[in-house]
Amino acid sequence: MSATFLGLVIESLVAVLLAITICYCMILNRRLARLRSDESCLRGTIAELVTATEIAERAIAGLKATVRDCDHTLGERLRTAERFGADLGRELKRGDEILARIIQITAAANGTAANGTAEKAAIANSAGAQVEPANSDAIQPPRAETGSRGVIQTAATAQAIASRARLRAGKAA
Repeated sequence: MSATFLGLVIESLVAVLLAITICYCMILNRRLARLRSDESCLRGTIAELVTATEIAERAIAGLKATVRDCDHTLGERLRTAERFGADLGRELKRGDEILARIIQITAAANGTAANGTAEKAAIANSAGAQVEPANSDAIQPPRAETGSRGVIQTAATAQAIASRARLRAGKAA
């Protein structure tokens, strides 16, 4: 009896181990099935990520091209603005010189210099300095005693235009 009992115990033990192995295989099979389904989801996610990366690369290339174009256009506009600024500066200087000449001509035509104010303005304008009066009536064209109002009005108009141009140039700078 002892041999049959021992054989029965060993075979029972093998049967129990076999049942445990079968249960473990079933559990392992379920986990593998979940892993395979997660793998397909992961492949889909990777495919979407690759597509999004390609789209982003194309967008970045487009942005780089746009930045190059903008940089080129902005550079051209800046160079043009600098040229116009230099031209405007030269024209303002010429205008100041012309204004100084008109004041000298007006003063010579009237025979007086109105307390030297016109001469001072002419000298300052020809030197390139800006004379800003305390009020707008500080620099008056000389008064005509003989009736040459046209010359005086011309000088006053030229002086007002030059003052406005200087103010605009000062605001632009």
